[in-house]
Amino acid sequence: MSGNLCSLEALSSSFQVHSKPSNISSSPPEHKASQPHATHFNFQKFKTLAQKAKVLSNKTVLFHFEEALLKSSASLFPYFLLVAFEAGGLLRAMILFLLSPLVFLVGGELGLNIMVFLCFCGIRKDRMRVGTAVLPKFFLEDVGSEGLDVVMRCGKKVGVSELPRVMVEGLLKDYVGVDVVVARELKVVAGYFVGLMEEKKTNCFDPNVIFGEEIKTDSQTIGIIGCQDSFLQHEQLFSHCKDEIYMVTEAEKQNWKTLAKQKYPKPLIFHDGRLAFFPTPAATLAMFMYFPLGIFICIIRFLTGIFLPHSISSPILAFTGTITTISKPKSPISLTNDAQKQRGRLYVCNHRTLLDPLYVQLAIDKSLSAVTYSLSKVNEKIAPMKTIGLTRDRERDAKTMEKLLQQGDLVVCPEGTTCREPYLLRFSPLFAELTDDIVPVAIDVKVNMFYGTCASGFKSLDPVFHFMNPHPVYTLQLLDKLPEQETCNLGGKSRFEVANHVQNEIGKALGFESTGLTRKDKYMVLAGNDGSLKSSR
Repeated sequence: MSGNLCSLEALSSSFQVHSKPSNISSSPPEHKASQPHATHFNFQKFKTLAQKAKVLSNKTVLFHFEEALLKSSASLFPYFLLVAFEAGGLLRAMILFLLSPLVFLVGGELGLNIMVFLCFCGIRKDRMRVGTAVLPKFFLEDVGSEGLDVVMRCGKKVGVSELPRVMVEGLLKDYVGVDVVVARELKVVAGYFVGLMEEKKTNCFDPNVIFGEEIKTDSQTIGIIGCQDSFLQHEQLFSHCKDEIYMVTEAEKQNWKTLAKQKYPKPLIFHDGRLAFFPTPAATLAMFMYFPLGIFICIIRFLTGIFLPHSISSPILAFTGTITTISKPKSPISLTNDAQKQRGRLYVCNHRTLLDPLYVQLAIDKSLSAVTYSLSKVNEKIAPMKTIGLTRDRERDAKTMEKLLQQGDLVVCPEGTTCREPYLLRFSPLFAELTDDIVPVAIDVKVNMFYGTCASGFKSLDPVFHFMNPHPVYTLQLLDKLPEQETCNLGGKSRFEVANHVQNEIGKALGFESTGLTRKDKYMVLAGNDGSLKSSR
């Protein structure tokens, strides 16, 4: 019974319906009372999505996460590679990759245990944030739109996974909105993972433990959405089902559409990690082969950008694969009055990487100063422009920026931190009080292998990873200077109105959505700290 899930009319046939085999042994002694449910299912077919939705909205539905939602559930290697690389480093990821043939050969539970051991052994539990900061992005990009649509129409949701809880709970609870996650815990000794999963305990998958007294009410039913025969391993859960069991095949999932970002259950604004691609075995092999060349290219780009003038460095950087697009307003930007000629101009840009001020300096072909938060000492010393760190003390920072404006042009990123996705964080309004000579700059960055930003790693390596990309793309748009009527001093606007106006102008130029989220929000989600240099270096 296979069907095309892309059609609403064929949704009922997109899942194969299986009854409980009559020769399956009875449940363990403590669950003999539930045995009648194991062989008496009420099987039905749903001809339309509307009919199915009416029934599922009142059901508690249990689904197998990997097999009911993920399009690539046949191989979980990429997700473990992400854990190995982001939590354990390059060497651990390489070991996992070299042993991947053994993992694929043995397969099953043993292969899973090998990957768990290689990825988690020796990792501190309190620093393990890959499951909430890194994996949700890649899980969402691998979710089938048709599978998620069915699950999200259900009432109470229970997600079952063969992966360790620490890997899946962040996505299932924060994005899918499941009420209960059924997955195994990792063993911990002295605050460190030992690379072993807890055994499957009898009561771990007991519906009476999962649902409590709700399972005993006649009005509450459980629908099961799963795939292949592995779901039958959870026999105790199946034995309590009062309705049909739907099994989706791998062939059917190949016709599923990738979930569009605008259809995510919750916007994905923050995510961390260095890898910008889905690390399949082939893609991982390509990365390791490219890595030595990437380091060499990074060195060439660094030396070129630091020691050569823009007129010479630009063609060399382009030859190495960097792509820089600069657009300027049609009408030239002029000064407002004679008083402003005595002070520098303030360039206000959104923040994509630590290299943003350098590219603004390249775009206007003029020396600039920059102010930034949490700049590491290493990057501050090697930066080919004057860079001053801010303290988050409003009065001190205002004096610092005022002094720099007296010396020349200044570039500032009022978001206070980088954001990878097409969103703008709240703009700090401090810059609006300093001058009316403000030029917004819209910046976008595209990478294809490594992210040049991080929240929980070594920030001093951010420019290194960016320049290691084969073809990093930087796009800058110099917008029109802020009109006098939209400024604080000449226009009488409040600093908050000016900051919001600049944010909206940059958002419109880039097609980004403005938010009220702050730097602290980002770091609390991704790193569990406030984003200070001491905690994020």
